[in-house]
Amino acid sequence: MKNFTPVYFKPLTLLVLVAFTALTSCKKTETADPTIAYIRVINTSPTLATYNAYFNGTMVNTAALPYGGSASYTAYTAGSYSLKFTTASSTESLLTKTIALSASTYYSSYLINKPAALDVYTIGDDLSIPATDKAYIRFINLSPDAPALDLAKTGATTTLITNKAFKNASAFVAVDAGTYTFDAKETASGTVKATTPSATFVAGYHYDVICGGLVTPANDTERALNLQTILIK
Repeated sequence: MKNFTPVYFKPLTLLVLVAFTALTSCKKTETADPTIAYIRVINTSPTLATYNAYFNGTMVNTAALPYGGSASYTAYTAGSYSLKFTTASSTESLLTKTIALSASTYYSSYLINKPAALDVYTIGDDLSIPATDKAYIRFINLSPDAPALDLAKTGATTTLITNKAFKNASAFVAVDAGTYTFDAKETASGTVKATTPSATFVAGYHYDVICGGLVTPANDTERALNLQTILIK
């Protein structure tokens, strides 16, 4: 887990800080207000384009989201909301979806598919930590033309997660903290289709391992099949 250097405050300053934190904090292991939901947005559309995301008309990202870019969790009262995506230079909608949020729940919404067929894939996030000495990973297949895939540590003889087709995600799986890579393997043949860059997995944290891009890109504006690790925050 993260380590913090102690900082000391005068009583009035501390009181203000505590009040501000209570209003703005989105600590993922605690949901103090049972009426609140949390959602983050991630761009996994397999192109070079960047996007802005708007929730009920308010932009949730501070800079246009590149491929693999993620906006942090934002808190909302439970209910239905409009999620809109635009280009980085326009407010005109490329895609607008209604997202229903339930109280005391975390969500991830992924922008998926090519620009002509943009869609949103939204899933709930179980961010519990059964063992504090483990990191937690979730495998998601978001490649529109990829086959069903398994996930394994590079060089391992056994798989961690099996048979995930397009728009399918596993539950979170505990792994040892450490630095290593993962392989996405074709379920039918066992052929390695993509490998993550080396990443460090910290105990107590959650990560998405996402297979994205395209097995057969049509041109140089489309991304080839790839496997990436995204820290959930």
